[in-house]
Amino acid sequence: MKLTDDQPPLQSIRQAGLIFKPDSPDLKDTYLDIIKTFESRNINVQVEKNSAMLIQKNGVDFDQLCLESDFLVSIGGDGTLISVTRRSFQYNKPVLGINLGNLGFLTDIMPNEIGSFLKKMENKEYRIDTRMMLELTVDSKTYVSFNDIVITRSKLEDMATIDAKIDGKLFNSYHGDGLIVSTPTGSTAYNLSSGGPVVYPLTDAIIVTPISAHSLTQRPLVLPKDFEIELSSATCKDLVIIIDGQDRIDINKKHTIKIKNASKKAQLIHRCERNYFDVLNKKLHWGQNS
Repeated sequence: MKLTDDQPPLQSIRQAGLIFKPDSPDLKDTYLDIIKTFESRNINVQVEKNSAMLIQKNGVDFDQLCLESDFLVSIGGDGTLISVTRRSFQYNKPVLGINLGNLGFLTDIMPNEIGSFLKKMENKEYRIDTRMMLELTVDSKTYVSFNDIVITRSKLEDMATIDAKIDGKLFNSYHGDGLIVSTPTGSTAYNLSSGGPVVYPLTDAIIVTPISAHSLTQRPLVLPKDFEIELSSATCKDLVIIIDGQDRIDINKKHTIKIKNASKKAQLIHRCERNYFDVLNKKLHWGQNS
């Protein structure tokens, strides 16, 4: 059984667009060393405008960066990579994650490994994984999510009541702290801490997990990717939607929320030998006695 998907390698890796972890000027020397490593492999580097400010250099707008780059490079942690992937969604660019963070579920290349990995990229000894994303529509506005979409109460003292429909038919009413709708990639994030299942990240599925449900009968639900979920609340005055822990949308009972499989997938560049179950073993301490 294959544990990866087969995506063709990039035709060119001569243009790289770099985005750094925001608000981290203390990492300036690290950023400069990374740029030198790329340039030593004859890869032209452009740096996103806000990232360039951290190293006192000129940069380019993010849209221009995406248009002119063969691939994007997220330098930071998983949160930085998620942000880059969401922002570049419409450009369909593969993203290489360099890990300067702690968790590293998504970013598996360390700074001291960049040179050797770029050599592997030149020899086409790497792979591109595709990850399902979600599309969120609130009234007429559309957003994309890499990990999860959380609908919860805006006030701690309130309870969230959320009606969920598929094809216009009510299938559940959730009462509690809220609801998580996640991708398989996001299954190891908030979904996992709320009792949801771990789902292999290359699976095409939508995971629905209640948060602190006020009923013992409420359980996580895994749905086919082709389903569109409609969420609303006839009783809650104020709710909040949080996308990937990064964007917040305040809503009320007048709003209708629709969530479905996005039209494109994220593309992540990884080493060929990366194994998801090794990542789970390391990060979640599976199979260890202590």
